[in-house]
Amino acid sequence: MSGEANDVRENLTYEGFGRAVRELAQTVADDGFEPDVVLSIARGGVFVAGGLAYALDCKNIHLVNVEFYTGVGTTLEMPVMLAPVPNAIDFSDKKVLIADDVADTGKTLKLVRDFCIDHVAEVRSAVIYEKSHSLVKCEYVWKKTDRWINFPWSVDKPVVRRSGQVLDA
Repeated sequence: MSGEANDVRENLTYEGFGRAVRELAQTVADDGFEPDVVLSIARGGVFVAGGLAYALDCKNIHLVNVEFYTGVGTTLEMPVMLAPVPNAIDFSDKKVLIADDVADTGKTLKLVRDFCIDHVAEVRSAVIYEKSHSLVKCEYVWKKTDRWINFPWSVDKPVVRRSGQVLDA
């Protein structure tokens, strides 16, 4: 498929992300939803959750680490929560806004939503991107796409220590 039209990617810059998260927060606010907790799905959701929490003036942020993608287009069979798993009691009777960068298959969001659903007053989801085949249809979406997305925090390779460099003591 390489080179075909459906190989085109969404390219989000840090500047575009700033605009996207503010517009997403405005959509949440305009809807009248005032979360008590923003629950970030790590890793990509950390950026979204931080931006939403500031924009919505919500100081209570929690993080759940879920492993699903193992590479571009490769996944585990089912997503799994990694330790430490949040304590569900922390969400009792609270309005929770789950934040992630993308609802792709929706399996990760479904896992986190199902974890919350029996303990919270209300749970909603906010994402920058949602794909049409996502199992979970989020209440708040900045943009719908079926393309692969290049996020500004994940396009460059991880930094490594420069070899041969002598550090002064």
